[in-house]
Amino acid sequence: MTDNTQKTFRFVIVGGGIAGVTCTEQVSSEFPSADVALITAAPHIKAVTNFKQVSKTLEEFDVEERPFSVLEEKFPNLTVIQSAVKVLHTKTHTLQTVDGLVVGYEKLCICSGGRPKLLTQDNPYVLGIRDTDSAQEFQKRLCKAKRIVVVGNGGIALELVYEVEGCEVIWAVKDKAIGNTFFDAGAAQFLIPSLEADKPERTAPYKRARYTTEEAGASHTFTAGGNRQGRGPASTEAGSALGPDWHEGISLKGAEQVSHSVSVEYQCEVEKIYTSQEQLKSQQQTPEPENETWPVYVQLTNGKTFGCDFVVSATGVVPNTEPFLHGNNFTLAGDGGLRVDAQMMTSEPDVYAAGDVCTACWDHSPLWQQMRLWTQARQMGWHAGRCMAAHVLSEPTELDFCFELFSHITKFFNYKVVLLGKFNGQGLGPDHELLVRCTKSQEYVKVVLSGGRMVGAVLIGETDLEETFENLILNQMDLTPYGEELLNPNIDIEDYFD
Repeated sequence: MTDNTQKTFRFVIVGGGIAGVTCTEQVSSEFPSADVALITAAPHIKAVTNFKQVSKTLEEFDVEERPFSVLEEKFPNLTVIQSAVKVLHTKTHTLQTVDGLVVGYEKLCICSGGRPKLLTQDNPYVLGIRDTDSAQEFQKRLCKAKRIVVVGNGGIALELVYEVEGCEVIWAVKDKAIGNTFFDAGAAQFLIPSLEADKPERTAPYKRARYTTEEAGASHTFTAGGNRQGRGPASTEAGSALGPDWHEGISLKGAEQVSHSVSVEYQCEVEKIYTSQEQLKSQQQTPEPENETWPVYVQLTNGKTFGCDFVVSATGVVPNTEPFLHGNNFTLAGDGGLRVDAQMMTSEPDVYAAGDVCTACWDHSPLWQQMRLWTQARQMGWHAGRCMAAHVLSEPTELDFCFELFSHITKFFNYKVVLLGKFNGQGLGPDHELLVRCTKSQEYVKVVLSGGRMVGAVLIGETDLEETFENLILNQMDLTPYGEELLNPNIDIEDYFD
């Protein structure tokens, strides 16, 4: 679409990330003759590939960036509008893009994701990593860097501190242990040696599709090596979030010869960020005498100050609701997300939401919780598309089984990680017990029991226990008679409960 006249679509989806693309695919396939529009600020979309249903609730997939033309070729009834949303008018069922396009809708799904919570705005030495462009900017800066400070303790920070080579990393975390979002202190201790050891060689190169996007006055090429070759003005629009394998496609090497150097500063946050000039005027001392001047200095709340080439802000995201709120009556959750019910509907008629921008406010299963992860973005996008279609057909819908049990597969520090249910005892209070089995450098297995029944688990390494534990959690079998034998390595638990 290039003109400024209004066109109305039966379904409009905003956001080219996993939630938005999955929702778009769902409604486009269910209504092949209906007009569907996907509005995305970036020239590329996130596509789910190599999807594999590992068990009842566990799923694995890859995330690939593809030009949006791939979607239009797959679904002839789909129009992709490359622009950002400027304003939404729910009363008239229209929205306007920054390019002046007016788009009408019968059903709208907002999948605009989240935006980084930066430590400070407009500081050239502070970089947030959220989308492809910011990851490539990070790579560009890193290749000249000798030391960086990483602030944050979530998934991006965990992946980044492990993958960076040739550069000293100071890692500031506000918690007592690393990976507090995913692990307890025991699992963190199991993983810490991996930061000190040499990383294993990659068995095969990671392959990512290569494609070119053209803009007025600019041409950018994205390649497997993560290089962006461009001319003309740089895009200022934020793209959709990175995939879970974002670091596989780019070289994360600094300017030094060291292979891996990470120092962790626990239970601290950033007090202040100084330029080199401000540092000279201040009385702050760095932990050790330094012969060189750094471009930027970070003062932590533990009293230490570190000089570095730049700071990576990896302190999470906030729901990206900004363009949709003005003049409308959306109900927001405590975390700033759009409140949605079990049908993924917001408080505004005919407006749905999925992914990081929304907060699930239905009565959750006691074994499920929302975490803004790729798996849930896909599941919510799929469920939202299904609900939109059902409501058009006046058909009932039920909450999908994937919302019965929280489950997530990922990889940290080169270990396979499986999280199930209340894996950290979330919301259980003191009334639960833990069983732990740990084999150094091989596996870490933790089971959460409440009332003698398994309610959560953390599996690190190739344990092959995920399906068995998933069944035990879903079946709520009383495991009291088995006691600590449940994790006895000499017992084949898979056969035992088969």
